[in-house]
Amino acid sequence: MRYTPYGGAEVFISRFVEGLLKKGHKCHIFASKWDTVTDDKLLFHRVKTLKGPSFLKAVTFAANSSRLLKESPLDLVISFDRTLCQDIYRAGDGCHKEWLRQRSKVLPPVKRIVTYLNPLHLTYLLLERRLFGSKRLKVVITNSNRVKRELMSHYKLPEERICVIYNGVNLDKFLPSERPGLRGIYRNTLGLKSDSVVLLFVGSGFERKGLAFLIKAVDILKKREGRSVKLVVVGKGNIRKYRNMANRHGIGGDIIFTGPIKDTLGYYYACDIFVLPSIYEPFSNACLEAMAAGLPVITSRRNGVSEIISQDQEGGIVEDPTDPEQIAASILPFLGGDKREKAGIAARKKAENFSIEGNIDKFLEIVEGMG
Repeated sequence: MRYTPYGGAEVFISRFVEGLLKKGHKCHIFASKWDTVTDDKLLFHRVKTLKGPSFLKAVTFAANSSRLLKESPLDLVISFDRTLCQDIYRAGDGCHKEWLRQRSKVLPPVKRIVTYLNPLHLTYLLLERRLFGSKRLKVVITNSNRVKRELMSHYKLPEERICVIYNGVNLDKFLPSERPGLRGIYRNTLGLKSDSVVLLFVGSGFERKGLAFLIKAVDILKKREGRSVKLVVVGKGNIRKYRNMANRHGIGGDIIFTGPIKDTLGYYYACDIFVLPSIYEPFSNACLEAMAAGLPVITSRRNGVSEIISQDQEGGIVEDPTDPEQIAASILPFLGGDKREKAGIAARKKAENFSIEGNIDKFLEIVEGMG
């Protein structure tokens, strides 16, 4: 619906569109907001949405984009949002029904009821049901086997209509060889000492990505294990709420909140271990970027990226992301320099199997096979 430079999906779409244009295709983009379009083979169509509550924007975007699509001479329609008129849908956000299910496990009963009655969630569920029940929909592309199983379970989608393509990363951008030379520069910017062990969390939507449980894990590492670590939090969320939480645990001085950052490269170079204990995550681009930068990654089994991580090799996998004890225990082995260095090398090697070019090529094969 809206393009911003911060989201992983938007970065993918930009590169995907570039790939389409290079192959000589003509591409139309339907969105309520997008970057300036300069290529004559790329046509932008502005989709109007109603001002007001988020659920009205979602409904009007789905309805108005469908109307505009039917008026346009197109061979194939690919959707990256919950819409009503598409041949291919990339489920980059996963399954909303499953996200609500996972979220309900950590909410008190009253908040659980309020969440399910929220008009935005009801709207997403309605759009999702219409989307996956559409006779026009031919292929759904997911970025993990986890999401594939969820769609088969919740919406009875046939397995043969779902194709799994893991996310890709720009391997030329994240270079571990450049990390030693730039590490000190970025650490000085953050006010970090050269010998500090620094954890990195990158993600907008702090609740879904498990920041509260990571803060408690840092508290465990410091007070019970006697291990002093710093935590850098990059992304959009209720910073005041989580800073207050850190202060209540007495570790406010150990956590740095940066807010949303357009280019996170320097933060990967400045830090030592990447931690993202998500409650629900189709496939985290940030985890893959961290691996490409040479950082061991600690994440949850509920994150699709866990499907490409081997326990204790490229990092660690937490079975229950709501358990700070498990998170702390997964971080602890990598606080030692030797194991951390070996895991970082292994992480980069694994990331090399998932280039953005390979990802786009697989997607284009499906597109051109249907065009």
